[in-house]
Amino acid sequence: MTLEPAQIADQGKKSFANKQFDEAAELFLQAAEGFTAGRSALMAAEMMNNRSVAFLQAGRPQEALDAARDTDLVFAGGNDLKRQGMALGNQAAALEGLHRLEEALAVYERSAELFAQAGEGDLRAMVMKSAAAIKLRMGKVTDSAFKMMGSLDVKETPNLFERFLKFLLRFVK
Repeated sequence: MTLEPAQIADQGKKSFANKQFDEAAELFLQAAEGFTAGRSALMAAEMMNNRSVAFLQAGRPQEALDAARDTDLVFAGGNDLKRQGMALGNQAAALEGLHRLEEALAVYERSAELFAQAGEGDLRAMVMKSAAAIKLRMGKVTDSAFKMMGSLDVKETPNLFERFLKFLLRFVK
């Protein structure tokens, strides 16, 4: 019995949930190939992004970057800003894992722009925090504080810690 791409994707998600990241990555590739054969480019790109996340969790950033490469362009072609932003976020995380911080920062910032356009405030905040963390690692403390403040400003429902952090960051100018 041959499984449909969606069924293979479900198996991949189960493997991922069970922390079997290598198996999940392989299943997501199989699902992507099935979706490609069925001429569903957006679903194939989504599976490659899932594969990228599995590789990131397995500590294999180069393979994560390779898996997510150009998937943002597929989503751009489908006018899907949210998934385009997610694809760029995956690429940025892989670049960060490869210690290519300047590149990662630029890609995180592009991802944040797309999330803003898509009205995805919480996703934008998450990406902006990642960008701020890179700036901090690069020694750009003031820049990092402003990025963090921006990420907290767009968060729709900040928790207590985030509200406290926002209060403290007002003094870093």
